Amino acid sequence: MSGPGAAGLRAQRLDSGLLAAEEAPAAAPVAFLQELPSYRSVQRRRAAAAGGAREPPPVPPHRAAGAAPAARAPRERPLPLAEKRRLREFQQADIKYLSGWNQWKRSSRKSWKKVFDEAKEVLSYLELWRHDIHSIEGKFGTGIQSYFSFLRFLVLLNFVIFTLMFSFVTLPSIISKYGIFNSSFDEIPAKSIEPHCTVYTPSGNKGLIYFYTYPKDLLSGTGFLEMTSLFYGYYTIDAAWISIFRYNLPLAYLLTTFAYLALSLLWIIKRSVEGFKQNLVHDEDQFQSYCNKVFAGWDFCITDLNAARLKHRSLQYELKTDLEEERLKQKIADRTMKDKLRIYSLRIFLNIIVLAVLSGCFYSIYRATVFSQGNISNNGNNMNFEANLLVQYLPSIVITLANFIAPQIFSVLIRLEDYSPAFEIRLTLMRCVFVRLANIGVLLFSLWSQISYCATEKCKACGYNYELYPCWESQVGQEMYKLLIFDFIIIVAVTLFVDFPRKLLVTYCSCKPVQWCGLQEFGISDNVLEIIYGQTICWIGTFYSPLLPAIATVKYFIVFYIKKISLIHTRKPSARPIRASSSNFFFLVVLLIGLILAFIPLGISIAHIPSSKACGPFRNFNTSWAVVPHTILGFPTGLQKVLYGIASEAFAVPFFMVICLVMFYFIALAGAHKRVVEQLREQLVMESRDKLFLIRKITEAQKHT
Repeated sequence: MSGPGAAGLRAQRLDSGLLAAEEAPAAAPVAFLQELPSYRSVQRRRAAAAGGAREPPPVPPHRAAGAAPAARAPRERPLPLAEKRRLREFQQADIKYLSGWNQWKRSSRKSWKKVFDEAKEVLSYLELWRHDIHSIEGKFGTGIQSYFSFLRFLVLLNFVIFTLMFSFVTLPSIISKYGIFNSSFDEIPAKSIEPHCTVYTPSGNKGLIYFYTYPKDLLSGTGFLEMTSLFYGYYTIDAAWISIFRYNLPLAYLLTTFAYLALSLLWIIKRSVEGFKQNLVHDEDQFQSYCNKVFAGWDFCITDLNAARLKHRSLQYELKTDLEEERLKQKIADRTMKDKLRIYSLRIFLNIIVLAVLSGCFYSIYRATVFSQGNISNNGNNMNFEANLLVQYLPSIVITLANFIAPQIFSVLIRLEDYSPAFEIRLTLMRCVFVRLANIGVLLFSLWSQISYCATEKCKACGYNYELYPCWESQVGQEMYKLLIFDFIIIVAVTLFVDFPRKLLVTYCSCKPVQWCGLQEFGISDNVLEIIYGQTICWIGTFYSPLLPAIATVKYFIVFYIKKISLIHTRKPSARPIRASSSNFFFLVVLLIGLILAFIPLGISIAHIPSSKACGPFRNFNTSWAVVPHTILGFPTGLQKVLYGIASEAFAVPFFMVICLVMFYFIALAGAHKRVVEQLREQLVMESRDKLFLIRKITEAQKHT
């Protein structure tokens, strides 16, 4: 017998002989190995599991590679380099025995993988602020780098939202109004609507225009900006005709709103899952935490000497914090009933103060909004420039003051509540998040209370206060516009008029009070809450001002460079460290809370509050949502029945039950994975005990010799 078959038979016999030779010495009993803790644990488990199936013998590496050469690349296996080379040689030898089709598939797969890797590498050079973020990471570590990466994510998110709104809402309106591409538009006259509800006279610039009028309009969104494509009132067409294609603008406006909210939700969840995986890995017990800080706590991305010294202090601070938490745990365990009553009574009293501070903030915002709206409507044109601008920005000023004063009070109160340092930080941050996001909700509630207030029958016929708010959506959009602009002005003003003078004083003044104050810290959490507050405003305001995401994109683009200059030249990194993995996850969770908050007012506005009858794409509908059933009525009868069936309880209840079953399945799967992880941890502990046992045996053997 000759040829390849004979060679394969000889190779098989040779492998069998080698395996037998390898198994012969392994079969020799070693008495002390049977005394290993892991061996005894396995014996106990086997005795407990009666009737268990016997595990198959391990497959040699080259056999596994020969059986499935393309299952896993050698470089991905956790093996030494020499073993990886041997595996690659076996895989390359097995390729010769594959068919021509399989060889072509393997080579084409490798070629495409190489092309994709090279394309991904080229695209990485086009990544926004790639060099700047790597430079920040090298000088200040991964914690501060996570803030700038988060800021880049918001720039990209707002740019995508702007692209959606401009492509599906703004661009069709502009094309149809100016007759581009032989297009036209339809404006269906209002039916069954009182004539006084359709009167809308924008406060444009008429007659003599003062030099300060245009800056005031740019800051407040009124005047010449009110009837531009920036605000809701501009989009008055019902359908755009481009050649023979009819474009339903009201439906497109509503669906695009749902699209950008859904896109934001999915994108945030995707990034949150990645951060949650990293956060789960770092969620260790206290002993592992000490080991990780001592042996694996250094950030090798740091290249700057001052940043290295800061990292040393950060690790020292973390160890002190852990020891302080252990001391507090022991103190809590030793508390008597009298001590518990005292501390719980103090916490209840301090939380009452927190609620009082929140109530004061909310009431101040409500009164400022009512006062501002009333004065603008009654005598806005009779006031001078400064007074008019102050009245228009009064709600924004009060909200900014509340966002500044309330966290300072919370930081003082939290020290009296006797919590652990880590819990102090989390609780203070959550209170600050609640203040910032709830202030927006109070502002919208104040506006809607004014919009829905009707004292006459003519007003009730419209469904809203048509005298003060003939196009209330545009006016809500103006409030969101002013909040976004004022937030940007505050960021620039703090950097120019607070941080830079403080830097000059610390550098050139040797007075002890000035040196004791030092430079302002670059607080990562405070800066993140600042931009999340602005992003929540953008999400809410995009429905009322479709081009607001473009302004947010430009704003965050400029804020990136402002914060970078501030970090490098006028501020110092925070003494309290923050881990990049946990911070990324926390940032996205808070951003998700802001998005959920944006869902509530938008949902109420779309489904409950009557739409303006004098402007906007929904002026012929009672509410914005009414365009959906109106569009469904134009579908074929069969499709209508299908859609109504999907929206009925007969479909919703079984669908909910299926979702519950799927959820329970994944919960059970997560529990099984958790048990596997616990077993692997136990295995690691047993391996460490085996090593200690073997070291002890070797030491005893050396003593006897």
